[in-house]
Parts: sequence; C-alpha cells; structure tokens
Amino acid sequence: MPLSCPICGKTAVEKYTPFCCKRCADVDLGRWFSGSYAVPAVENDDDPDEQDAVDTPEKH
Repeated sequence: MPLSCPICGKTAVEKYTPFCCKRCADVDLGRWFSGSYAVPAVENDDDPDEQDAVDTPEKH
C-alpha cells in the first residue's frame, strides 16, 4: 500500500518521503517553524527531586 502525503494526500515520492513533493515538505516545515505543530509536554509538579533542585542551592 503506497504512503499518502500528509499535506495533500497524493502518493508519496521516495525522494521526499513521506511527502509527494518539495512544496509539501516545505509546507510541513513551515508549520513546525510557525508553531502550528507542537509536541505536547506534561509538567509534573509532584516531582520532589526537581523542586528541591530549584529551591535549595548546591552544597560544596
């Protein structure tokens, strides 16, 4: 089963995989640069080790 371009849905081309052309690859890159795509992050306020590192200075 051929891979579909995630931007336009056409069949992907090996040179630009997973995209069908340079234009679609550039559109995707532009979306990453503009912040349209984001990797979700989960911040955990319950981590005591992390909080200690912020609150207490290092002892030498």
